[in-house]
Amino acid sequence: MSRKDWMEYTVKEEDTGMNVEQIVRQKLSVSGRMMQRLTRSKGILLNRKPPFLQRQVKAGDVIAVRVADRQEQLQPPPQLAAQPLTTDSKVVPVDILYEDDHLLVANKPAGLMVHPVKQEHNETLLHSLADLFAKRGESVSIHPVHRLDKDTSGAILVAKSSYGHQLADRVLREGGLHREYLAVVSGRLADGTGTIEAPIGKDPRHPTKRRVTDGGDHAVTHYEVKQTSEAMSLVRVWLETGRTHQIRVHFAHIGHPLAGDTLYGGARGLLRRQALHAASLRFVHPLLEKELAVEAPVPADMRRLLQAEFA
Repeated sequence: MSRKDWMEYTVKEEDTGMNVEQIVRQKLSVSGRMMQRLTRSKGILLNRKPPFLQRQVKAGDVIAVRVADRQEQLQPPPQLAAQPLTTDSKVVPVDILYEDDHLLVANKPAGLMVHPVKQEHNETLLHSLADLFAKRGESVSIHPVHRLDKDTSGAILVAKSSYGHQLADRVLREGGLHREYLAVVSGRLADGTGTIEAPIGKDPRHPTKRRVTDGGDHAVTHYEVKQTSEAMSLVRVWLETGRTHQIRVHFAHIGHPLAGDTLYGGARGLLRRQALHAASLRFVHPLLEKELAVEAPVPADMRRLLQAEFA
């Protein structure tokens, strides 16, 4: 049994009276859905043997759950299976900023979608990572934990198994994934720091656009101005919520659309996309139980804009 593929928990005295299922659910944070899958595949062991889940445990017992996906779970998702990589496919290189057995942080280039939306899409982050692992000879199930817009660059958290995805998604849902962005917005902001709190919903007049609307989802964006020029401001941005296009919509709403963001009223100049970069991720690793802080370097196109506007 590979330690890399299994997560173990040694029962403590204070766990007395709990059964195997309770230990797996509470101490190893396994969801009900994953519990069913592990039970069917004999992915739960008590002292290296498949147990009766209602059996009470005692101090010193070792419970293990399989955290690596089995081969049948490693088939490519339908989007990738529909357009497999061929010699004609263009694989966009992606830098890995952090990686362990369960999670990785990739530095997504601008212009690259996270996952395919249509069958003909075969140049996405998922394709790039699938190609990377294939070249390594590794079988990995790829699960983006959150998303970045196609033309936003920077750090994105990706799980390497269903178990890793379940745990990282819980971190995200409970507000434990701290994401910071660098953005260049039009004009000079009146305040050095601020919070934009305005609900966001779909724009009925456009298939992909969002807008601030009373019936939208709660959305909160915080910012701090780092530098200003006559025409623009460089801001550090962090989120309380993660709505589609949130930063772009909120700054457009207060009259300061992102530079290059023509969808929301920004002027296209030196940058041929919205001036938005996911600069860092910070979170407590759900398995290693230590805080990780990962930074993504500013890409060349944004560096050129910053040099021209703020140097």
